Amino acid sequence: MSGNKQLTHLLVGAAAAAGAAAWAIAPRSFNDKRNNFVPVVPQVWYAHRGLHDAGSGLTEQYAAESGEYVALSRRMAMQAGYGSPVVEGPIAPENSLAAFAAACEAGYGIELDLQLTRDGQVVVVHDGDLLRVAGDPRRIEDLTYDELTRIPLFPAPAAPGDAAAERIDFAGGQPSTPQAAPDGYYQHVPLFADVLRVVNGRVPLIVEYKFDDNSLWSERDEALMQRGDELLRRYDGQYVIESFNPAAVQWYRKHRPEVCRGQLAEPPQPGQSDWKGWFAGLLGFDWMSRPDFVAYDWQGGDLPQMRATRAMGATAVSWTVRSRAELEISDRWFDRHIFEAFVPERASDKA
Repeated sequence: MSGNKQLTHLLVGAAAAAGAAAWAIAPRSFNDKRNNFVPVVPQVWYAHRGLHDAGSGLTEQYAAESGEYVALSRRMAMQAGYGSPVVEGPIAPENSLAAFAAACEAGYGIELDLQLTRDGQVVVVHDGDLLRVAGDPRRIEDLTYDELTRIPLFPAPAAPGDAAAERIDFAGGQPSTPQAAPDGYYQHVPLFADVLRVVNGRVPLIVEYKFDDNSLWSERDEALMQRGDELLRRYDGQYVIESFNPAAVQWYRKHRPEVCRGQLAEPPQPGQSDWKGWFAGLLGFDWMSRPDFVAYDWQGGDLPQMRATRAMGATAVSWTVRSRAELEISDRWFDRHIFEAFVPERASDKA
C-alpha cells in the first residue's frame, strides 16, 4: 500500500510539473487572438537587417552562396536610387536605408532592430556600439542622432596615407565625431521614422526592440517602447514586434494587445551560469509575454520547448538562416524564416 501511495504521489507530481511547464511556455490563446483581431506573421521571407552587401553573415563560411546575395542587394539598392556602380565600398550596409530599400525592391520582408540615442531618438541599429559596423567603439546611447549621421557604416577602406579619408578622430586617445559629413556616398544609422517612410507598407516588418540587459527594466527601456510604438501607431503597413526581453513583449501584451508579438530566444548552453538566460532559452518566461510567435535560433527548432509551443499554436520563426543547407534543416521545424547571405525564393514564391 505504501508503495502504491508513493507511486501515486510521483505520478501526481510529474503531472503537476508537466502542467506547470505547459502553462509557462503557452502562447497567446486562440480566444485572445480572436477577440483582439490579431493578424498572423505574414508568410514571406524576412531579410535580416535588410538586404545588405556589408555586415552580419557575410563571412568566409558562407562565401559559396553569398556572392549572389551581395550582387542582388547592390543591384536592388541601385534600382531604388542608392549608390552607383562606381561607388567604392558598400552601397547597402546592414540596417541602412539602402538595405531596406533593396529588400523592398526584391520583395522580401525585413527584420530590423530599434535602440535609443543619447537625445532620445529611435534609430535602427543592432549592436550596442559602433565598433563592428563603423570602427567606432562608442555606444549608441552616448551619441546623438546628429553625430550618427556623420559616421559611415562599413566605409570603404582609406587609401594609405590619406588622412582626409579618416572617419573618426582620436583626439587624446578618445574618438570624436567629425564636424562635417564625409564626402561622397555613404550610409549611416537611420531614424526609424525614415525607415518607415522608405518601406511605406511595401513589405512586412519584424521589429525587434533591443536592450543591453534583457533581465532588467529601466525608464530608458520604457521610453524606447513608447517612442517606437508611437511611430508604429502612425505607420500604415504590416508589422509584428519581437524582443529577447520578455518585459518588452509583455509591454505589448498590456498596451497593444492587437499587435502580433513574438518572443525571441536561443537554446540554453551547457554550463551557462546566467540562470535567467538559461530559463529564457527554455521559453520559461513566455507566461509573461504570451507570444503569438517564437523566433528561435534556426538550429533549435526540434527542441522539446519549441515542439511544445508550436503544438499549442505559436508560429515558429527561425533566425538566422544563412545557406540553403541550413534552410533544408530548419524548414522542417519553422513556419517562417529570417535569412541572409544567400538568395531564397522571392516573397511571391513562398506565399
